Amino acid sequence: MTTSEITGSCLCGEVRYRVHPPFTWFHYCHCSRCRKRTGSAHSANLLVAVDQVEWLAGRELAGRYELPGAKSFSTAWCTRCGSALPWTTKNGRWIVVPAGGLEVDPGARPERSIFWDSRAVWYTHAAELPSFAELPPRE
Repeated sequence: MTTSEITGSCLCGEVRYRVHPPFTWFHYCHCSRCRKRTGSAHSANLLVAVDQVEWLAGRELAGRYELPGAKSFSTAWCTRCGSALPWTTKNGRWIVVPAGGLEVDPGARPERSIFWDSRAVWYTHAAELPSFAELPPRE
């Protein structure tokens, strides 16, 4: 795989982008903001410099929200399908890329979990749960 092949998109496919490594970091964030933003136990984000993301289509469909009073937290989404999209930090130097929107293996793996003490009280590590290739059989 070449670095130019790390592409991502939203669920409806109207917004597409390319990410150029290397990544500054790749981690899971368990903070309450990321949990609310994703509706999940944590976010899985990569960080790159602003010039490492190339918008291929649909950039005008990206919505953005900056949390008042937050030092750097923002979020972006496709205004058609609601999928999380890469977002520029408030200082304009970095882009946070939601790993779930990538269409190929980025060649990196999460390095750490951050804001661990803020994790959801119901969080159970995936390795502790039964796994199924598809939907589990009906009981």
